[in-house]
Amino acid sequence: MRKITERLKELTGSKSRNRTELTSAIDPHIITYYNPKAPVAEQYRSLRTNIQSLNPDNPPRTFVISSSIHGEGKSTTAVNLAVAMAQDMDKTIFLGDCDLRKPAVGRLLGLESRFGLVEVLNEEIELKQALLPTAIDNLVALPCGRIPPNPSELLGSKKMSNLLVELRSYFDYVILDAPPIIPLTDAGVLGAQTDGVLLIIQAYRTQREMVQRTYSLLARARAKVLGFVLTNMRDFLPKYFSEYGYHYGYHYSYQYDYEKGRK
Repeated sequence: MRKITERLKELTGSKSRNRTELTSAIDPHIITYYNPKAPVAEQYRSLRTNIQSLNPDNPPRTFVISSSIHGEGKSTTAVNLAVAMAQDMDKTIFLGDCDLRKPAVGRLLGLESRFGLVEVLNEEIELKQALLPTAIDNLVALPCGRIPPNPSELLGSKKMSNLLVELRSYFDYVILDAPPIIPLTDAGVLGAQTDGVLLIIQAYRTQREMVQRTYSLLARARAKVLGFVLTNMRDFLPKYFSEYGYHYGYHYSYQYDYEKGRK
């Protein structure tokens, strides 16, 4: 499998770190890294395949991962999916933390930096100075940076639109971890500028009315819903799915038309 391209090495080479240091800092919930042969990791690969099959000739290359409310597993799903894509595809993957209120990507990947997306959008630093290599070949991340006073304005700015164009020129796939949709407008704004939104739903927690409202908010923002991912299904699964202490045992993706009420 191809390693990170020379262009990506040029973007991140000045910040190269010891591989052992990078690996030891990754959160245990990133099961696709620690145990890529586990049944849970296989579900992330299935999710990756489902995304590609939405349009085999022209699959979504830039997409947002979000949820109705906080705590449904969106960030964990975003990182695990990005790792699975980087491991199994001969492609370069970008993972950006666009949750500028409660960032998690840097923590989950064990990355530390004083700079990130906020500093890039504020033109305090260039993109290539903020990009960070990860312990996973082909996967490059951009943490949030410092928490800004105006997250919605930054994500909806022309600078963000220009940044997405730049990212598309560098990477084969661009994944954005975005804030929840019901309390905030950020994910809808980002979704309208990308190929669509992957919506995370937590079993036993996310109510049907929440999902319907979220779908309506995204439609109003003209953001396409690529599919849904159901998390926290461990109670319905065999014991070996949860023996790793992992809370997101099973994932699936499907499209649903709420206006017509059918899959």
